[in-house]
Amino acid sequence: MKPALKRDPAPSLPTWRSNLLLIVIGAWFIGLTGRALWLQALNNDFLQRKGESRYSRVIEIGASRGMIVDRNNEPLAISTPVESVAASPADIEAEPADLRRLSQMLGVSTEELRGKLADTKREFVYLKRQLPPEQAEHVVQLGIPGVFLQREHRRYYPAGDVMAHIIGFTGVDEKGQEALELAYEDRLAGKPGSRRVIRDRLGRIVEDVESIRAPQNGEKLKLSIDARIQYLAFRELKEAVTLHKAKAGGIVVLDAQSGEVLAMANLPTYNPNSRGKVDAQRTRNRVVTDLFEPGSTLKPFTAAAALEAGLFDFSTIIQTAPGSMTIGKRTIHDAHPQGALTVAQVIQKSSNVGTAKMGLTMPSEMLWSMFSRAGFGTPPRSGFPGEVSGRLRAHATWKPIEQATMSYGYGISVSLMQLARAYTIFASDGVLYPVTLLKRDGPPEGTQVVSAKTAQAVRRMLEMAAQPGGTAPGAQVAGFTVAGKTGTAHKLEGKGYAANRYVSSFVGMAPASKPRVIIAVMIDEPSAGQHYGGAVAAPVFSLVAAGTLRLLSVPPDAPGKTTVLAPEELPVVREDV
Repeated sequence: MKPALKRDPAPSLPTWRSNLLLIVIGAWFIGLTGRALWLQALNNDFLQRKGESRYSRVIEIGASRGMIVDRNNEPLAISTPVESVAASPADIEAEPADLRRLSQMLGVSTEELRGKLADTKREFVYLKRQLPPEQAEHVVQLGIPGVFLQREHRRYYPAGDVMAHIIGFTGVDEKGQEALELAYEDRLAGKPGSRRVIRDRLGRIVEDVESIRAPQNGEKLKLSIDARIQYLAFRELKEAVTLHKAKAGGIVVLDAQSGEVLAMANLPTYNPNSRGKVDAQRTRNRVVTDLFEPGSTLKPFTAAAALEAGLFDFSTIIQTAPGSMTIGKRTIHDAHPQGALTVAQVIQKSSNVGTAKMGLTMPSEMLWSMFSRAGFGTPPRSGFPGEVSGRLRAHATWKPIEQATMSYGYGISVSLMQLARAYTIFASDGVLYPVTLLKRDGPPEGTQVVSAKTAQAVRRMLEMAAQPGGTAPGAQVAGFTVAGKTGTAHKLEGKGYAANRYVSSFVGMAPASKPRVIIAVMIDEPSAGQHYGGAVAAPVFSLVAAGTLRLLSVPPDAPGKTTVLAPEELPVVREDV
């Protein structure tokens, strides 16, 4: 029997090594437990941010832009909800075929679409703004993950081109671009809010988590404009511009007792509801931004200065024969030579010679002061953007011939708004009122420019000018007395004046006994044969004044005057300055 083999004892690890291994494993488990506790219990912001980045979004809640209404609360500019197509490039999941279908539906190229989605770090990008609801619904039906709809608002203008130059328009982001939309952007725009939502993989909102900031809607803007009078003024101006084949035209209707603008229209015009490219020539509000030499419509202010100084009165005789007057190397002419005329007849007949003699009797500073206090040379401050101040040179630089021509409206430039505002002096017993496009809550504070006696005397002269024998019988209104003055001025061309290019104008008020409205009309370059202010602009005043007085329920002050001459029956009264 063989002896059993003796085996070697199994090797054993040192105790310290096993202990070290246990310590390392234990420390590892403790570290993992501590890390888990730290991330999930004590400091879980990181994991929450990572998780929320997959489904949680903060979206902007647009504020509704304030409505613009007329003085009778008729809407002139409103914001309607529309849908825009947006995407989250970080979440987009689309095959090439999906992108082709989406690009065709949106009307954009596939390359443009890929370019917008290229930056995958972005969480929001617009693909197409302000779509019709049915088109937006078709996009949703494609079911492309990461593509969703964003609610926005689009501005709509019910009056279209009739109110275009007053209201203006907004861009695709509802920011004011022109006119009152631009001037009152801060009041109309409001402040957007924001909210946190949860979206699914298709970009659809499945849960509204919380409101972060509530939106503040814009203010409602109430204008002084009367939409009824605006439509009337626009219609008559358009017919006159078409009839006389004019380059452009403008009209403004003021409330003579408050200085509020009741209507303001321009031609050519544009449609603010069209988001295509708009010609800058059509968006310009000529009533407040364009300058012209007023011609004879400035003569009443020369007469007012002469009366106020005590140098003349209503019946003072001025010799205008032989119908011309030479100053230095220049000669002033009357379109229809007269003999001896009273001051009132000088205005009635629109005598350049008679007006120049009044102007030259005064120191230049006195005449300049009258023009300046009437608001010429300074902007009317109506609140409309881009309004101009006009040109009134310092009196110290006037030469005698310049003082003479200045007295009848040459060498000075004004806007139609300035001219209409200046006539509040004669309509309100010498008080110049500030003009506004916003409805006033109370009577305005005016500035006394001339005495009530002087203003009333000039108003009687203007009444004579609008009667048979004056330059504007075409301004008459059945049932009402009318006062006003025509202007027919050659246009500047190079360093001189064009021989056959005119600005025809008329500024008047009615009823003359107690004026309620002031209406200023300007027709630029009439080319159909007539160019005198009495034949071109005065009939527009007549039609607009008749409708306006009726709309305002003004009682007739001359009920016995039941008929007026039709435009074709009016005598041609020459007035050429």
